[in-house]
Amino acid sequence: QVQLVESGGGLVQPGGSLRLSCAASVIIFRLYDLGWYRQAPGKQRESVAVITRGGATRYADFVKGRFTISSDNAKNTVYLQMNSLKFEDTAVYYCEAWIPGVEYWGKGTLVTVSS
Repeated sequence: QVQLVESGGGLVQPGGSLRLSCAASVIIFRLYDLGWYRQAPGKQRESVAVITRGGATRYADFVKGRFTISSDNAKNTVYLQMNSLKFEDTAVYYCEAWIPGVEYWGKGTLVTVSS
């Protein structure tokens, strides 16, 4: 059964930090590239960070140096450590699993950056 469950969202002040988690089913974690996307109100969903099955990482320019994607093989979990958060980081953050021709999405977790 495919399962992607995000957690860790919440309200944080500008400059603060949050860590998002995406718990994946075993088969997904082993075979798929995993990524974080976000969608702000009135905007299109956009890629934030990706970690491949081989452990390579890619980041959107707007989060480089602030966000870090990582994975824990023992827990089948992918993390997104978000530091130096800005107002414009407010969005629903989604976990995505991808292989060519197939993708799965979690339900998302809301991150609100507000003073």
